[in-house]
Amino acid sequence: MDPKQKIEQLVEQKKDKFIALSRTIWEFAELGYEEYQSSETLCKSLEEEGFAVTKKLAGIPTAFKGVWGSGNPVIGILGEYDALPGLSQKAGCPVKTPLHENGAGHGCGHNLLGAGAMAGAVALKEYLESTKQAGTIIYFGTPAEENLSGKAFMARDGVFDGVDFFYTWHPSSFNRIGAVHMNANISRIYEFKGITAHAGGAPHLGRSALDSCELMGVGANYLREHIIMEARIHYAYLDVGGRAPNVVQDHAAVRYVIRAPYLRQVKDIIKRVDQIAEGAALMSGTTVTYHTESGYSEYIPNNVLAETADKALHEIGGPLWDEQDFALAKDFTEAFNDQSKEKERETIIQRYGRDKLAEKLQNPLDTQIEKYDKNHIIMEFGSTDAGDVGYIAPTVHLNIATEALETPGHSWLKAGQANSSIGLKGMVTAAKVIALSCVKMIEDPDKIKQAKAEFMQKNNGIYDCPVAGVTELPKL
Repeated sequence: MDPKQKIEQLVEQKKDKFIALSRTIWEFAELGYEEYQSSETLCKSLEEEGFAVTKKLAGIPTAFKGVWGSGNPVIGILGEYDALPGLSQKAGCPVKTPLHENGAGHGCGHNLLGAGAMAGAVALKEYLESTKQAGTIIYFGTPAEENLSGKAFMARDGVFDGVDFFYTWHPSSFNRIGAVHMNANISRIYEFKGITAHAGGAPHLGRSALDSCELMGVGANYLREHIIMEARIHYAYLDVGGRAPNVVQDHAAVRYVIRAPYLRQVKDIIKRVDQIAEGAALMSGTTVTYHTESGYSEYIPNNVLAETADKALHEIGGPLWDEQDFALAKDFTEAFNDQSKEKERETIIQRYGRDKLAEKLQNPLDTQIEKYDKNHIIMEFGSTDAGDVGYIAPTVHLNIATEALETPGHSWLKAGQANSSIGLKGMVTAAKVIALSCVKMIEDPDKIKQAKAEFMQKNNGIYDCPVAGVTELPKL
């Protein structure tokens, strides 16, 4: 039996366990740094499979690792399990039906990610046992990927040190080893302090912190014209100073997130945003303090790992859909808004050809595999804290189809499919690809050397952590 067949057999033997695990994590739907039930359940599953579990890594209550084996190479597999606020949704239902009004939901599919990555780690362990090969497997439970930089804090504190390479995956509309460069970002909080006064009777005695936030927003809007076109500036009010308009607000706060292709570019832009905040305070007679709360390094795939995973994905193949899966996906796409439907059409034409448009609109699930091309790395404007792991050792994350084509990210549509036959079939496929990718690396030690050489060329072993000096874990 060749490695592909063996890995497929091992994953299939235990797939029901990990499907049940994914469903359980989906039901918990816990936010970042609050994934207490999810992390405990994942730890229990690792222990049942013979992994030695260590909890509370980097002082984070919901971060953990499970270790099996001995010797080299040391393989890291990354799992996530945090949900998103406000995205509660009935499983497999293509009509917006929250299970809990305003409750959290797995609108990014991290229930699939955590359970699928673990299924891959367990299959790899059993493969090494059966072939009597050396190697250490570490499954890392990494909380709070969404906005809160869980892996960056773990990387800063040395949790990932000593690992030779990392694989992970992410639920998607497509089957691919993403040839993508994802943005770095830093989240920063600006707090303004002013003086209260009667807004009608004595406004001249007041100094409005809310005015400062609004002036800062004006300045940031003008700054957008004078930064690199790939950069993004986002903001959200955290404190508007109260609800009474006849009281001059003496406190207000706003969160800014700055994205750019490289962390060094983010840092340059932040200096200018800080100056805008100081100018806003000067104009309104208030004071301002600011601090970084979270951050992500840019993600750039390691080509050696990516090409290895690309071979594994083509050998395993994408998920095998049936007519019920196609029908369910069609029901979900019927719930898209007009802009998402248009994006779906454009993607089908680009990916499959105009002659396949009618067919794929009727059967809107990915049925092919996008070839990895290291000479055509595309800029994607999102961010992932897997980028921080990529500054510790060679790292790649792959995508497997778990949803209808062009399902909007961070939506109830995605949450509903993350606990459906579509999502779960994709998860099982991801487990096979991760395990087989690791086998290919283990059984060709030169590839590990090549991946490390490429890694050193990227950053010369230097990690400029975006959350250096941050003393408290952030909150949404």
